[in-house]
Amino acid sequence: MRKATPQPTRAQRAMLRLKQGLSLEDKEALSLERIGEWYEGQGGKVYVAFSGGKDSTVLLHMVRRLYPDMKGIFVDTGLEYPEIKAFVKATENVEIIRPEKTFLQVIREYGYPIISKDIAAKIFSIRHTKSEKFKYNLLHGEGAQKLPERYKYLIDSDIPISRMCCYHLKKRPSFRYQKESGCVPFVGTMASDSQMREKNYMITGCNNWSGQHPLSMPLGFWLEKDIWAYIEKYRVPYSKIYDMGYRRTGCIFCMFGIMAEGYPNRFQLLQKSHPQLHKYAMEKLGLEHVCELLGIKPYDELFIKND
Repeated sequence: MRKATPQPTRAQRAMLRLKQGLSLEDKEALSLERIGEWYEGQGGKVYVAFSGGKDSTVLLHMVRRLYPDMKGIFVDTGLEYPEIKAFVKATENVEIIRPEKTFLQVIREYGYPIISKDIAAKIFSIRHTKSEKFKYNLLHGEGAQKLPERYKYLIDSDIPISRMCCYHLKKRPSFRYQKESGCVPFVGTMASDSQMREKNYMITGCNNWSGQHPLSMPLGFWLEKDIWAYIEKYRVPYSKIYDMGYRRTGCIFCMFGIMAEGYPNRFQLLQKSHPQLHKYAMEKLGLEHVCELLGIKPYDELFIKND
């Protein structure tokens, strides 16, 4: 029997909203305090999970205000924008580690990462679980456990779907590094990133000491506007990808969150900024067909007409 997932209390929700409303100066002070607690509590056996994105860039800068020699670890999934890779290579004291599988191998073995981790996991489970009760609850249950009706058509679609991409390309190499080094990470995730991250943060707070993989999220209560305000305040260098129209710089071909994007979506931006990568995604990786099933337009018609 599966354990019920803990739910945030009303007090935890109120505390998050209170922290999110703090001034930038107060947020800095609180985050630096949490960074110091994590460093001391882990005996200095820590590192910064550095993706090259704006959030982890601010995190690395903050941690190095207290500990200038702090190492950054970058997981080269093979899915990063060229501008992100160039920025990472130009950043001092950053070690690059790599996964054992490629994105192409993962989507062929497990499936495409589409819509959200939660939805992808539900579809994968419905297709593969041996428990008829669990399958019934996913299809006909109540509340958050049930797969929303609007996505049920994907169950019988011809594309494999799963949330395993993040595990194989990011988490597994990170866990391997943690095991080999004995170090635990600071990560730049924020509660405002997604509903799942908000829920997890409200339950654990900035420093999650328990669990199989402890980690610190000292920016957990920050907002995107705080990140840019910090960058401007301290003149922190950042990847030029953000000056090319991008707000997110995760894995190029990931489709988590794309349903909520307006115009231009990530693939329409990619078509203009990196046409060869766009062509590879649509043709070699089969994302054109996936987009068609989801009702997403991966091509910018205005760009095509003006090209």
